[in-house]
Amino acid sequence: MNPWIEAARPRTLPLALSCILMGCFLAASTGHFSWAVAGLSVLTTILLQVLSNFANDYGDAVNGKDTELREGPRRAVHSGHIQAGTMLRAIIVFSILALMSGIALLTIALKDTAANTFWVFLGIGIACIIAAITYTAGKRPYGYVGLGDLSVLIFFGWVGVLGSSYLHTHVWNWGLLLPATSCGLFAVGVLNINNIRDIESDKATGKNSIPVRLGREKAIAYHWFILTIGMLCVLIYTIQHFSGYTSLLFLLSFPFFIKNGLAISRLKKASELDPYLKQMALSTLLFVILFGIGTVL
Repeated sequence: MNPWIEAARPRTLPLALSCILMGCFLAASTGHFSWAVAGLSVLTTILLQVLSNFANDYGDAVNGKDTELREGPRRAVHSGHIQAGTMLRAIIVFSILALMSGIALLTIALKDTAANTFWVFLGIGIACIIAAITYTAGKRPYGYVGLGDLSVLIFFGWVGVLGSSYLHTHVWNWGLLLPATSCGLFAVGVLNINNIRDIESDKATGKNSIPVRLGREKAIAYHWFILTIGMLCVLIYTIQHFSGYTSLLFLLSFPFFIKNGLAISRLKKASELDPYLKQMALSTLLFVILFGIGTVL
């Protein structure tokens, strides 16, 4: 089971859960919250994240992007621990499981809404599955042309937060775009660290991520831009909806983002950057939990 657990990349799960938890907290602050909806949202998100990780492992291997130059953890398909055909079948299974879980979620969450709302959300869910697979798999993976950052912002930020909040409240609140953008940008930060770490191997294999396109120094400046705008968005939202000093609890997470930015600026070796992927993901989860506590209180 070890190769499968490694291919699932458990350390990415806190990041995937962050946007769902933020949506749940924001819904709870309005007095609308369902444990069933929250539970199925979490399950669906975990299945989608594992699906994405499996597809990434498979796609990079079959497209020749995994080479000995890569500095990150060894991939299951490239290393031969899992055969490509077996991983492809796992991708199909997890696609079906994510779809089933998503349909169960929508059936419960949207039972009292118009029928067209169900179909809109089902379309969004199918788009999530397609995006998870085609990031590195398929004939034209969008991750290889530098569109991964935009996809992460959309799905780990706007769709995750606004979508999960709506499933509880049945109300579109466009004001939530600010905290949703913060959540999405911090997720983009994790991807950017990954791409800075792999910049040399990506350049050699034709994987044109944002750091490959910008160069290392500008990619570091881009990282600071991501962190700064992420922090500003949630600050603006809090000022607009200030309800007491407890709503500022999330500020306790900001030193961890600053520490992350300083480390990415200072460290040069790819192996030294790898721990800061986990640190950034956990910092994002901490931010969401503190923000949620402050919002609910």
